[in-house]
Amino acid sequence: MNIQTGNATAVAAANPWSLVPPLGNLDAYISAINRLPLLTLEEEQRYARKLREENDLEAAGRLVLSHLRLVVSISRQYLGYGLPHGDLIQEGNIGLMKAVKRFDPAQGVRLVSYAIHWIKAEIHEFILKNWRMVKVATTKSQRKLFFNLRSMKQGFKSEAGLSDAAAPRDTLSTHEVDQVAERLNVKREEVMEMETRMSGGDVLLDPSPSDDGEQAFGPIAYLADASHEPTAMIESRQRDVLATDGIATALGTLDARSRRIVEERWLKVNDDGSGGKTLHELAAEYSVSAERIRQIESAAMKKMKKALAEYA
Repeated sequence: MNIQTGNATAVAAANPWSLVPPLGNLDAYISAINRLPLLTLEEEQRYARKLREENDLEAAGRLVLSHLRLVVSISRQYLGYGLPHGDLIQEGNIGLMKAVKRFDPAQGVRLVSYAIHWIKAEIHEFILKNWRMVKVATTKSQRKLFFNLRSMKQGFKSEAGLSDAAAPRDTLSTHEVDQVAERLNVKREEVMEMETRMSGGDVLLDPSPSDDGEQAFGPIAYLADASHEPTAMIESRQRDVLATDGIATALGTLDARSRRIVEERWLKVNDDGSGGKTLHELAAEYSVSAERIRQIESAAMKKMKKALAEYA
């Protein structure tokens, strides 16, 4: 046996942590944990009791280290979701540590059987949080659908004799929807809804401008409700006040004739929905020219505008 290999084995027996590189790529990490020794049943029971009874963290470390390769194996099953393998392993390791913390050696099962549930649970939660910006599955039945629908669709594809190179079908047939619903014990409507969620992608509400400087069109253009935007609401209230109290105050600054001309021209509506009186109608009423009525109206408007500015 090579002296260097013998020294590494001796060091690993004393401290298995020494085989896990503190820095390096994912391949180096996987290679290192595959060299870690597996625990026998007696060793596993002994370390588990020391952790449970004495809170021995070194014993917990031995239990975790001996099962790191299990996390790598399980995480490979979820590479099809497009998330980094390293992140999946990291989340799986968290699940493994939770399993070690709760493991009871008196139950008569191996840690590997107990830890699988915790490892998968953490990986599932990570995928659901990061696969889309909006979580696609929240209820128990939706989670079951999410993690089974892809594999079942692949199975239907194989049964139909389609190769991996063949164009994938976008939707399930009615018969296939019924099969999925029956196997997973969910409603067929839930199957169709989950398929729709999984086939869709994330859409930017407010997309960035294109390379040529043009503003891209996004859902924000028709989803935004400007009427409830704080600034718009304040401006709307200010307009309402000016249209009522402000106008009344401004009219109070005019003489009787000017006020009546403004009211008849702009503030009154006939029964048929038409506007107020014309310049010629008021001119005939006051026995002056239409131009004179226009001048009085113009002067009154300037005076009211000044009064409104002071009121605001």
